[in-house]
Amino acid sequence: MDEQYADQGIEQEDQDLDPERPAVAGLSTGDARVDAAVAGLSRLPGTPAEDHVAILEEVHGRLRDILGELAEDQGTPEHPKGRP
Repeated sequence: MDEQYADQGIEQEDQDLDPERPAVAGLSTGDARVDAAVAGLSRLPGTPAEDHVAILEEVHGRLRDILGELAEDQGTPEHPKGRP
């Protein structure tokens, strides 16, 4: 290993890689809809890598829908002035 990059090893001892630990344990956003959407990420561990994209897209879609609903409820445009 190159001494210049000695701290950039592939494995780090302080990482918590327990496969039994839920991916989103104890996460609370204060919005039950967002919490339910993010809870979908807990399906990632133990799922084949080729299925990860579908799970991530589903969670992303649900979060976008929630943001859209919030924007409608507040009567503000989804994209503030000057933002794409």
